[in-house]
Amino acid sequence: MRVLLALVLIVAGVGHFLAHDAYLRLIPPWLPAGPTIVWVTGVAEIVLGVGLLALPRRRRAVGWALAAFLVLVFPGNVHQAVAGIDVGGLDTPVARWVRVLLQPPLIAVALWSTGAWPPARRRPTARTAPRSR
Repeated sequence: MRVLLALVLIVAGVGHFLAHDAYLRLIPPWLPAGPTIVWVTGVAEIVLGVGLLALPRRRRAVGWALAAFLVLVFPGNVHQAVAGIDVGGLDTPVARWVRVLLQPPLIAVALWSTGAWPPARRRPTARTAPRSR
């Protein structure tokens, strides 16, 4: 699941640069610096996707960073649904609202697939296992 999530993030991040104007439409009008937000979120998605693949020792930290990122972009998803913006193949009200509803489970998957939450249980090792008498 983590690898699939990473690939989706990388592809979406690249999409920010290939379809900048489409992603720009997703930025709520009350947020300043829309064009900059599109570039920054594109870079963030690519970095997070690569981090999921290339930083196994930092996997939990990347999971928490990804969860925070998904919370931060949530207003864009809501704006797309409320304003009826057709971007990314989401061209019906149902599709746009399903995306909104899937955001919390996506956050949970990001945390679960990286071991960030629930905290991974460590298996006892020879050093930490209780000694039997």
